[in-house]
Amino acid sequence: MLVKTYGSAVYGVEALTITVEVNVTSGQKFYMVGLPDNAVKESEQRIESTLKSIGYYMPRTKVIINLAPADIKKTGTAFDLPIALAIMGASEQLPNAERLAEYVIMGELSLDGNVQPIKGALPIAITARKEKFKGLILPGQNCREAGMVNNLKVYGVGHISEVIDFFRDEHTLTPIEVNTKEEFYQSQYSFEFDFSDVKGQENIKRALEIAAAGGHNAILIGPPGAGKTMLAKRIPSILPPLSLQEALETTKIHSVAGKLPADTTLISRRPFRSPHHTVSDAALVGGGGVPQPGEISLAHNGVLFLDELPEFKRTVLEVMRQPMEERKVTISRAKMAIDFPASFMLIASMNPCPCGFYNHPEKECSCAPGAVQKYLNKVSGPLLDRIDLHVEVTPVPFSALAMQKAGEGSDTIRKRVIKAREIQAARYGNNPGIYCNAQMESKMLKEICVIDTAGQNLLKAAMDKLNLSARAYDRILKVARTIADLASSETIEASFLAEAIQYRSLDREGWAG
Repeated sequence: MLVKTYGSAVYGVEALTITVEVNVTSGQKFYMVGLPDNAVKESEQRIESTLKSIGYYMPRTKVIINLAPADIKKTGTAFDLPIALAIMGASEQLPNAERLAEYVIMGELSLDGNVQPIKGALPIAITARKEKFKGLILPGQNCREAGMVNNLKVYGVGHISEVIDFFRDEHTLTPIEVNTKEEFYQSQYSFEFDFSDVKGQENIKRALEIAAAGGHNAILIGPPGAGKTMLAKRIPSILPPLSLQEALETTKIHSVAGKLPADTTLISRRPFRSPHHTVSDAALVGGGGVPQPGEISLAHNGVLFLDELPEFKRTVLEVMRQPMEERKVTISRAKMAIDFPASFMLIASMNPCPCGFYNHPEKECSCAPGAVQKYLNKVSGPLLDRIDLHVEVTPVPFSALAMQKAGEGSDTIRKRVIKAREIQAARYGNNPGIYCNAQMESKMLKEICVIDTAGQNLLKAAMDKLNLSARAYDRILKVARTIADLASSETIEASFLAEAIQYRSLDREGWAG
């Protein structure tokens, strides 16, 4: 007897429906075809143990399982549940087997029949709704994640016997109901860190406000203990809240990577990813036999923080250059090429030299001659040119640390950032894919970043005197445009340009002699 069930395979951040065909006929042996990997092939042992534990049996006749389309590799253990149900239907142990084809069914089986969680429940639910399936049956741990997709009945189960009884009409499964918008908006403004905790450092807070307002990359450079990491961790609290569309994109990536917290529907706050400096190329940008998203994709619509930037391997940093410009990363394999979104703000930090005290107001640098430039050379010029703001972080004096008065809070700063982003959203309304000044294309500079004669003279003098690179020109104009937006000014004044120029201290010719 031939029975069909439907599962789903995730490629990139999209899901593809997989038809599971099972035919039980006279003969011997168990065959599984359709490019299954080892984890899928091993389902035979798990399924046999599961069926025995709940009082059913594995057919001892010829069993052929086909996973279609047969030219796409199937990976993982999530096909256990649909294969087990199809085997039961094909061996006439499950009545009403034709009803199996009305649902997408996914789940890994334990030897005792418990259903274990899967990856990618959200894109699977989106595809199931698009292809007009009656419902989606999956592990209970994933049901809230998939339940945010409306117009689709999502059933969460904990044991295979619940599914069997459902198709026998002996048990009723209740579809999950999730008020996505209510949960999303309730947790949008809940942050662990706040800028009100920061003592002093007003100039640094100003620079990070500019970075957040324009979506600019920034690097913080200063001695140990100056507060670089502490400041970086507070950047998500001043970024504009995620829109529902951005939240959906971000959640899909975390779902595919298996990084979504249990019982989570949507990621409501911008992600903050901080990989260790021992991270590999593939872990940062994504990769693997079946490509998985890396840290830059997990930071999509949020912040990627690289602490102690020169300690990262040179090759790891260089692979970021193209994704930083294109805001996506393409992972190519012999039989497939998958795009992962990677629109993130890069925030980096570093010591100014190996000992950490170059340019320190009180402590003396003990590094050998040339060590400062050698240390900075660990970070390539092209990568530094993609960082808009170079911010020097100085130690906080005791008088500032001892102050009882709280600093300006994240809520106040975020309101100014949101206002500036609204100005940019109106400006780039006719340019799809551009939402902030940092994403502005070079050909748009002449029209959007117009400066007067005084500004031109100031910029020319700065580039000559400070030996700024020509590639820094575009970055200075973009930052100046953001400063003008924060001031609600239509024109870029000379004072805005002057402030933008001071954030280029790490350019090759202008640092460490």
